[in-house]
Amino acid sequence: MTVREYNDCVTRHADHVYRFILKNLGHEEDTKDVVQSAFEKLWLNRGQVEADRSKSYLFTIAYNQMIDHIRKQKRVQLQEEFREDLKVVNHSGNNLKQVLEAALDRLNDTARSLVLLKDYEGYSYEEIGTITGLNESQVKVYLHRARLQLKKYLVNVESVL
Repeated sequence: MTVREYNDCVTRHADHVYRFILKNLGHEEDTKDVVQSAFEKLWLNRGQVEADRSKSYLFTIAYNQMIDHIRKQKRVQLQEEFREDLKVVNHSGNNLKQVLEAALDRLNDTARSLVLLKDYEGYSYEEIGTITGLNESQVKVYLHRARLQLKKYLVNVESVL
């Protein structure tokens, strides 16, 4: 991969990688760190990466960086305690985006990533397998189970109200 091809990759895929990681992490600063780290690794390994496979390689790096970040966060587990009367509560229950985000938050990390890669980013099962390190049949099974969980949550009247 040449410098020009690397710059083209950054231009074409930066927004997609950022959205994918942000949807999974939900925190802008952490997302920026993960995405920057992914592009840094792509830059360092640009000699071994073919330009036509740069998107898949980039998403694989970003996905692995995100998983490492999540694992690190789970180890740290900073807990902040708030008094109940100081919490901000949003009562607009009819907001579809909030309902969908709440449904996605109920999924485990792998399931959420698979749903976002397939349904949000439009990757094929084979590409998702390459990114996540799963084989194609595992991707199909895990994605099917994740969609069933989403359906069960979204069909429940209490979750929408």
